[in-house]
Amino acid sequence: MAVSAAFDLKGKVAVVSGASRGIGEAMAKILAEHGAHVVCCSRKLEGCEKVAAEIKAAGGSAEALACHIGELAAIDALFDAVIARHGKLDILINNAAANPYFGPIQDTDLGAFQKTVDVNIRGYFFMTARGVKEMGKTGGGAILNVASINAFVPGLMQGIYSITKAAIISMTEAFARECAPLGVRVNALAPGATDTKFAGTLVNTPGIRNELLKHVPMNRIAEPQEMAGAALYLVSPAASYTTGATLVVDGGFLTA
Repeated sequence: MAVSAAFDLKGKVAVVSGASRGIGEAMAKILAEHGAHVVCCSRKLEGCEKVAAEIKAAGGSAEALACHIGELAAIDALFDAVIARHGKLDILINNAAANPYFGPIQDTDLGAFQKTVDVNIRGYFFMTARGVKEMGKTGGGAILNVASINAFVPGLMQGIYSITKAAIISMTEAFARECAPLGVRVNALAPGATDTKFAGTLVNTPGIRNELLKHVPMNRIAEPQEMAGAALYLVSPAASYTTGATLVVDGGFLTA
């Protein structure tokens, strides 16, 4: 298989959650660059409309839809709209996430706990379940769940967030095992510290950033675009025999 064919997404319909900025935006743009029609979704429509407009200005194909993945009705509405407009779904990237609490794990209140679980576990689960059902109708597809290196080494003051990211990896493996006969591949990506608004507390607070970099052999924070190539591989024909895997992209953090 030629390299160009291995990463060719022409004719594919892709949904990327949390696509309004950061890693999700970078992923949406690289999928469009390789031929996919990308549905950019996020809780706030305005940011997704901006990303979709930039994709179209660059010659790609995209649209924006609002979806709060912490709400089951919003998930159903998203998929109903995509199927009504395009008749199929080929690629799903679950990237939207919540991390409302930064502090001692024992002080996590119920509100922060519930919001994090509702988005990072329940949201991913039901987005993936609906994605599998739609892909199974048309011969298969690829799903990518964005986890974190926190799944392997819980981040200090990020207890419940880290717990949910570990759950995402287990969830990915469970779906991959059961859904392979349907032609649906399900994989995970575990980014290291990345320069995004979402990770602002970590990357923009000098003391925290400097301490983190002591444990990153490459001695720098990643850019969102550096996660996009890994995502492209996992949802493309190049990874046609890859399912249930977690690809770590962390500058060597887990080796230190």
